[in-house]
Amino acid sequence: MQLLQLTQKNEFSQVSIPLPSSKSESNRALVIDALTDGGNTLKNLAEARDTQTMIRLLQTNPAVFDVLDAGTTMRFLTAFVAVTNQQKVITGSPRMCERPIGILVDALRSLGAEIHYLGTEGYPPLAVQGLPEQLTNRISIRGDVSSQYISALLMIAPVLPQGLELELEGKVGSRTYVEMTLQLMAQFGITYSWEGTTIKINPQPYKTTHFAVESDWSGASYWFSLLACADRGSFFLEGLKEQSLQGDAAIVEIMDKLGIRSTFQEGGLLLEKKMVSGLKSWDFSHCPDLAQTVAVTCAILGQNTVFTGLESLRIKETDRIHALQQELARFNAELREIATNTFQVIPSVTMPRLVQIHTYDDHRMAMAFMPLVTKTKVRIEDPEVVNKSYPSFWKQVRLVGISQESYTPGIL
Repeated sequence: MQLLQLTQKNEFSQVSIPLPSSKSESNRALVIDALTDGGNTLKNLAEARDTQTMIRLLQTNPAVFDVLDAGTTMRFLTAFVAVTNQQKVITGSPRMCERPIGILVDALRSLGAEIHYLGTEGYPPLAVQGLPEQLTNRISIRGDVSSQYISALLMIAPVLPQGLELELEGKVGSRTYVEMTLQLMAQFGITYSWEGTTIKINPQPYKTTHFAVESDWSGASYWFSLLACADRGSFFLEGLKEQSLQGDAAIVEIMDKLGIRSTFQEGGLLLEKKMVSGLKSWDFSHCPDLAQTVAVTCAILGQNTVFTGLESLRIKETDRIHALQQELARFNAELREIATNTFQVIPSVTMPRLVQIHTYDDHRMAMAFMPLVTKTKVRIEDPEVVNKSYPSFWKQVRLVGISQESYTPGIL
């Protein structure tokens, strides 16, 4: 457990933050690289545990792919193993084996893959026996559950003998992640069409290239939040690009309403404190990983904001809606469901002198609640959980003047 508190006034002099690389881009680039004939140069790959797990499994190629708690690694490698006709057991942590994968497995089976469940139907662990013959080149998949299923299928589409026409049924959640996948594939030479609800990719080889991964916008969001909750100050976030593949770049527009002016400069993005204009509502369908950060920010800043597009949060590292409701209550705030799949942040009126945050084995819970330190002392349970996506996070938090002390219950 870790105790956080400010070592200075509630303001931050300009500090340059070396953000982590995007694990979303990194994991896609690694799968695409593994599907080429070699010769790619991948730079600035993420140090996140998810990406390092992907690298290790692809390099060592063990009989059992243990993805730990990495959702993208589980989904992407299931499709990769099938299309490359390998025989693997794919498993993960207890929580990973509670996260559904049936929609992806059904789609791969429709294509001709042989996949068996080794436990509960619809959930890992899986025994993948390859894809000996492509049975069809046209399948349908729900778009409102996880964009990772869609991305997994798209990345293997060019190497399928018949290519793939993928029909997206209903609302497409996290559309920006699907667009990221296609745009990244295009950088490796793939052509595609997306007309209406159908994405079509003809059989074609990936081409070798040089690719540098951008800094991570979801990692950047915690610094936006910290500054928004402070009295004054500025940060410089290194490595962010104005033309980004990442949907979480939406944090610029969101935080503009919550008191942050963003200016792109050479090498990154300058954040400066300004007046809060107010955020009445936001649809997180295409940027669900920002929801925790924004919910905490709104609760601290007194914003009664309506959130929609949170459907996928229940099948993440934890049930993030439940986790948010439990932990916001610790400082007298709420995430109240006011209609089906519609929630409202009810901000805190009185702030306790100390707030203890349970992280639910979820990296984003630890980081999203860190900005509470601008208002009170904060204890973070299991701070090491950030290693999943942002291993240097607590080191960088110290750089801006926030102290961290180990805490053992009953001693402090």
